Amino acid sequence: MLECIVKEPHLTASASVIWLHGLGADGNDFAPIVPELRLPANLSVRFIFPHAPVQAVTINGGYAMRAWYDILEANLSRRVDEQGVKDSGQAIMELIEREHARGIPYDKILLAGFSQGGAISLYLGLRYPQKLAGIMALSTYIPVPEKLATERSAAMREANIFMAHGDFDPVVPMSLAKDSKALLEQLGYTPEFKNYPMPHSVCPEELADIRTFLIKTLS
Repeated sequence: MLECIVKEPHLTASASVIWLHGLGADGNDFAPIVPELRLPANLSVRFIFPHAPVQAVTINGGYAMRAWYDILEANLSRRVDEQGVKDSGQAIMELIEREHARGIPYDKILLAGFSQGGAISLYLGLRYPQKLAGIMALSTYIPVPEKLATERSAAMREANIFMAHGDFDPVVPMSLAKDSKALLEQLGYTPEFKNYPMPHSVCPEELADIRTFLIKTLS
């Protein structure tokens, strides 16, 4: 089981958000955002911020860092470390099942992630055999897009999806995010897509939209 930072609500948790960090970061990256979201106390959300395993990353000269999968080349739309994506998806599935075993219904469990973490959230969330509350994909893209049509689950066909991206993102091009949105729409999903005048980061306007999405999907 992955090591995680957990932020418990004041009341007994009735919903869970599993939030995955980006390449080279760790679970501490987004933990400080929880109080900034100012969620209503009656939502009682448990936030879980897992640490990705440490592994060599090809594009960084083989330097070992926390990563959900290897990045093989600068063009993210080309070769993808599909096995790494699958392995991380399996690890996050274990966290989801643990939350369910602790009494959280599947439809009150939301997957969120930034960059690499968002890619895993989309990959796993769209294939999940149970109906989850939703998927929040920040500054990211769909990995292995060519297999989504045949591998997606029936339970998540009407998934609540929030996508957010920076207009000036030098890491994950806006074009890649828009390609992912177009693929989702082509397959019948209705993702909410927001863009902001920012680089590969998170901004206050985005936080406000994240808050709205969480309240809407977890209430």
